[in-house]
Amino acid sequence: VQLQASGGGSVQAGDSLRLSCAASESINSINIMGWYRQAPGKQRELVAIISNLGDTEYVGSVKGRFTISRDKSKNTVDLQMNSLKLEDTAVYYCNAWKRGTNYWGKGTLVTVSS
Repeated sequence: VQLQASGGGSVQAGDSLRLSCAASESINSINIMGWYRQAPGKQRELVAIISNLGDTEYVGSVKGRFTISRDKSKNTVDLQMNSLKLEDTAVYYCNAWKRGTNYWGKGTLVTVSS
């Protein structure tokens, strides 16, 4: 599975940004897709995931601000990020888990400034 992430950029605190991840194959065949992020000097962490049944999970720090969604017709998974905070600054990675194998896309940088 190849993943292509897009939508990163530089915004101010309180702004919104939408990330998109395009998969090279039908996302119906992928068990779980999600977004992770890695801030400078920190470990990569889970941000949000969505299963092929549509169930979602979020890390506590983004609950109520971020929304993960999928478009089966386009084979994309998006991350809508609202009310961005300085601590959301990170490289965001798209992830797919299929039949026990993890696939990663290249990261997209999100920079939030005051």
